[in-house]
Amino acid sequence: MAAKSDYYDILGVSKNASSEEIKKAYRKQALEWHPDRHRDDKEAAERRFKEINEAYQILSDSQKRSAYDQFGHSAFSPGGMPGGFGGGGGPFAQTGRYGPFTYTYTTTGDGGNPFAGFDFGDPFEIFEQFFGGGSPFGARQGRSIPRYGITIDFMEAMKGVTKEVAIGGKKRKIKIPAGIDEGTRINFGDFMLSVNVRPDKVFERDGEDIYMKMEIPYSLAALGGDIDIPTIDGDIKIRVRPGTQPGTMIRLRERGIPHLRGRGKGDEYVQINVVIPEKINREQKELIEKMEEQDL
Repeated sequence: MAAKSDYYDILGVSKNASSEEIKKAYRKQALEWHPDRHRDDKEAAERRFKEINEAYQILSDSQKRSAYDQFGHSAFSPGGMPGGFGGGGGPFAQTGRYGPFTYTYTTTGDGGNPFAGFDFGDPFEIFEQFFGGGSPFGARQGRSIPRYGITIDFMEAMKGVTKEVAIGGKKRKIKIPAGIDEGTRINFGDFMLSVNVRPDKVFERDGEDIYMKMEIPYSLAALGGDIDIPTIDGDIKIRVRPGTQPGTMIRLRERGIPHLRGRGKGDEYVQINVVIPEKINREQKELIEKMEEQDL
């Protein structure tokens, strides 16, 4: 079996990285390696995506990170802990494989063990840390609650959606709130739902803000004018200033993603890309030459 990659290397951070740096690196890697973005080699992307999730689950938890820094991967392998930890005779008793790549353990007496109560089960649990505890988003639950997964479109996640699902052989309608993020878990009381969000062709999400690129012709950038900009609530008209430069970023306040907690929305950022025509006619060439003479 091939040796497992270093968790810090997987996320691309140093061993003294702060929790905020680890979270930021994780979000970037998770978005980049989401399997829906790599349909040409989805199997490889899924493997990488699981590695990223596993690395973040360990490094985002101070106790798990401390254990990893001290013992490496053996801290979380059956029988791999120094001094007998992790085996059947130590303070942990293996209860089986839970999830696609990790183990779940229960304690049989802590004996002062600093790793008592560790949970290496559901890879989707890592996403709870973006929301914290308290509400249905992020509350840690007992293992007796059944878990299900659902995939929704980007716009459904932005606006909220009601879905009909089969739970225990019975059809139920569930409401997914607006602003839900990739991998968020929702507690419906008698079951837990993990939500996956398909990437959008136009928008990219970063927290509660969204980003998009807008191409405009050179003439519009030079002379200015009105353009229609897509938002999650439909197109809006904005005015482009004369002399707009390529790469200009326009901020549309509160045109982003609804806050899951409280009121308000994030912002939308539009990057303006100026399209230079590959071919021009004689009249256009003459106009450009006149502009060039004036510039000189």
